[in-house]
Amino acid sequence: MARGQLRIYLGAAPGVGKTYAMLAEGQRLRSLGADVVVGFVEPHGRRPTAAMADGLVTISRRTLAHRGAAFSEMDLDAVLARRPQVALVDELAHSNVPGARNAKRWQDVEELLDVGVDVVTTLNVQHLESLNDVVRQITGVRQRETLPDEVARRADQIELVDLPPEVLRRRMVHGDIYPPDRIESALTHYFRVGNLTALRELALLWLADRVEEGLQRYRAEHGISVPWETRERILVALSGGPEGETLIRRAARISARTPGTELLALHVVPEDGLTGMDPAVLNAQRTLLESLGGSYHQTTGEEVADALLQFAEAENVTQIVLGASRRGRLASFLRAGVGERTVKRSGPIDVHIVTHEEAAGTAVPMLPRPSRGTGPRRYWTALAGAVVLLPVLTLLLTALRGHLGLAGDLVIYLLAVVGVALVGGLYPALFAAVAAALLADYYFTAPVHSLAIERADEIAALVVFIATAALVGTAAGTAAQRTHQAVRATSEAKALSRLATAMMRGQELPALVEQIRENFGLGAISLLERDPRASPVPRWYVVASAGERPPEKPYEADVESPVDDNLTLAARGKGLSTEDQRVLAACAAELGLVHDRGRMSGGATDALAAAERTRASLLLAAGRDLRASLHTAEEALQRLRRRADEPVAEEAQLLDAARAAVYRAARVVTDLDDLSRLHAGALDLCLRPVDLDEALGAALDDLGPGGHSIVLRLPEQLPDVIADAALLTRALTALGADALRHSPPDRPPVFTAEARGGRVVIQVKDGAHGPGPEPGTAARASSTRGDSLALRLSRDLTEAMNGALETTIEGGGATFSVALTLPSAAPGGSVASGHAG
Repeated sequence: MARGQLRIYLGAAPGVGKTYAMLAEGQRLRSLGADVVVGFVEPHGRRPTAAMADGLVTISRRTLAHRGAAFSEMDLDAVLARRPQVALVDELAHSNVPGARNAKRWQDVEELLDVGVDVVTTLNVQHLESLNDVVRQITGVRQRETLPDEVARRADQIELVDLPPEVLRRRMVHGDIYPPDRIESALTHYFRVGNLTALRELALLWLADRVEEGLQRYRAEHGISVPWETRERILVALSGGPEGETLIRRAARISARTPGTELLALHVVPEDGLTGMDPAVLNAQRTLLESLGGSYHQTTGEEVADALLQFAEAENVTQIVLGASRRGRLASFLRAGVGERTVKRSGPIDVHIVTHEEAAGTAVPMLPRPSRGTGPRRYWTALAGAVVLLPVLTLLLTALRGHLGLAGDLVIYLLAVVGVALVGGLYPALFAAVAAALLADYYFTAPVHSLAIERADEIAALVVFIATAALVGTAAGTAAQRTHQAVRATSEAKALSRLATAMMRGQELPALVEQIRENFGLGAISLLERDPRASPVPRWYVVASAGERPPEKPYEADVESPVDDNLTLAARGKGLSTEDQRVLAACAAELGLVHDRGRMSGGATDALAAAERTRASLLLAAGRDLRASLHTAEEALQRLRRRADEPVAEEAQLLDAARAAVYRAARVVTDLDDLSRLHAGALDLCLRPVDLDEALGAALDDLGPGGHSIVLRLPEQLPDVIADAALLTRALTALGADALRHSPPDRPPVFTAEARGGRVVIQVKDGAHGPGPEPGTAARASSTRGDSLALRLSRDLTEAMNGALETTIEGGGATFSVALTLPSAAPGGSVASGHAG
């Protein structure tokens, strides 16, 4: 059986017309002869939307009872039995009432699709799981009903239902979205122009990404490799060299000229994994790129140009930014550079070659530099030794003229050249070899005191001498470099090993930072952490430091090694070589692991301590309440045994007291169980608009005969509140029972309620208020009243419903204030019923 097709009408906010568009599509399909039914539609009192459903077959809803309240949901079994061609199902992200067949409505829709039924549905962009945090930052409201993005991505068709913010606000003013009592609050909170504009942009961008995914699938399925310039994509090729920042900024300027351009960067790593680039430099370039809104990518390839173009074709890149070659003329003559090869093979992709300070021909010519193995000191020492040693040898050999011959002279010169090569490496050896050959030619070959050479064997001897000296110098330089690398690797391994050993021994961050400072000979060093909430100006905190005047900001440091986006190692002191910076980056990564481990350990310790304190407090409260109730029952039963001959009326009274005590004990056990499930996140909540009059009436009924003595002082009309009806009744019953227990017979408790600033405040005031208590009594009473299990449960239930419960002890009595949110103060789907278009 073929799977049904899913069509989603996507909107940026409630009221844009998603449900209306869905019903209009249903009417269109019905006019074409399709079997269309309405599985679930929520018009929210909007008459034009309700009128659009006229003539469509509507499947009756299923009524479910949950915690004493009745709710209506889509009757999935009835729709499956009807098996229509098309089903209209509103609010795809809706959460079903506990007891329904599936927890989420999108799961109901999946069942319909599996049996071949096409589904047309609606969705607001704020309900997408990936955008949940972004929407909360924009609107200040966390969406409790979310839809996995994968469900929406699998839709066969997504259509945007869009309205400009000004038009949507006019609809709100005219009463086309919310009832009159909610308009003002919605306009000043959720439906602000800035909020609506941001949500609209989110919807457009998310849908554009889905269109891009569809385009990429189409190109892949049809084997299309030529870029389609549907959107400008600029790719920066990063070699890991210092010119990378220049290329990134240049590409960002090109991108800024065309709105909607996407900026990417690619670093190609050789397939053997060996690369001479500095990781710290590449990390800094990546940070710069991401700060400019670009995305960083890395791939491997034997040929850089081929890997670059393959990535460009796969990502539909339209422009590539490359740096001018750093290679010299000879190297470029022998083999074309990456830029030249990329230009020849780029096809329709535009290639920009950007000049920079490191490009060949732009830098000032320099003398040959010392190799890493010899170092500057040995390099210049070898050159100075050659300048001094060769003239001295020439004087000695001149004195011995006629005794050694040219071969003997060249052997002695070769010995000097080998010595210079061992000290300074290749370049000093070549210099010494050429100088020695010239001196031998001038002083020891005929004609003497002339550079001319008469005999062929002497020419051959000099050429062999220079070649031998060059080979010896190369070997000596290579050996010195290998020795240097081995020593370097050993020192790096020792440094990292010492740091790892210190970490395994549990040393604290300050000690580890001090060890790193000593290893690298730095003046001061700090591990800095950025506050991710501080924007746009970053705020840095010193996690650990060592040395005098450690840097407190990254820009105060001479050397910086980022760990991640929010953690960096900053040092002040001498500059470090590329190898030292690489090792420092490895040390910084290890410090980051220690920091994360300590943070997780500290968080776990705090959580365990808090859980232990809560558990101990709950057990103490439960034990106190249970002991009091069971003590009452025990006394009543003992009196019954002692007074078997007392009148029946007194026995009945004692039995009633015993039953009441046992009932209270059972309630304590129930409260403890519910409180444990609430803290564990296993207590089901169904937040909806609740009639406060009905909740108060249910609470008074649950209190039994005592509830009829409570005085109600309520306004004529009470607005609805966002709550779970059953749990709200439970909390009010517990507060009323506590107030009755502490009120004298002639002064019953008083219930009041009023709306204050987007909330409804319910006050439960017992009748124990009177003259002020003795000093210290109020504090003890507050502690005792606030620590009871029933009141703790009431407080936690209220907070779970996004409310607040406060206890005030005054004049010997207690006042409990329960503040709950109005529906108009929780827009955008913060209640279980959600919003329709």
